[in-house]
Amino acid sequence: MFGSDRKRRDTINIQTLIGAGTRVRGDIDFAGGCHVDGEVVGHLRAADGDVSTLCISEGGRVEGSVSAARVVLNGTVQGDVYAGERVELGATARVVGNVHYRLIEMAIGAEINGKLVHQAEQQALLEQQDSREALPAGGAPTPEVRGAD
Repeated sequence: MFGSDRKRRDTINIQTLIGAGTRVRGDIDFAGGCHVDGEVVGHLRAADGDVSTLCISEGGRVEGSVSAARVVLNGTVQGDVYAGERVELGATARVVGNVHYRLIEMAIGAEINGKLVHQAEQQALLEQQDSREALPAGGAPTPEVRGAD
C-alpha cells in the first residue's frame, strides 16, 4: 500500500549486465540501465542527456569513475562518482573518490573516502571562477588609457 507506488516508479530497465565472475577491462559507454555484479577496470559512462541508471551490487566493483543520471551503489567504486540526478549509497557501499550529486541518499554503514560535492554548488563555483578569469589580475576592469597627442 505505502511502498507499492515507489517500487513501480523505481523500476529499472536493464539493457547492460555485467554478471558475477565477469571481469571487463576498458571503458564502457551505456544507454538506459546498467547493472554490475562483476568487476570493471575502466570508466562506466551513460550517454549524455540519457535517462540512465547505474546499479552496482554488493559483489560489484569498479576501478574507474562512474557517471549516470542515477547511481545506486551497494558495491565498491575506486574513482569518482558523478550522479546527474541522484545517488543512493547502500549500507555496503564503498567509494574511494569524490561523489558529485544533486540529491543523495546514504544508509548507515556506507563509506566515502573523498569529498561530497553538491552539483549546484559546483556549478556556482565554476561560474564564479569563469567570471574571475574574465577580469584582469587586479580583480577590476582596467580603464582605457589614452596618451596625449
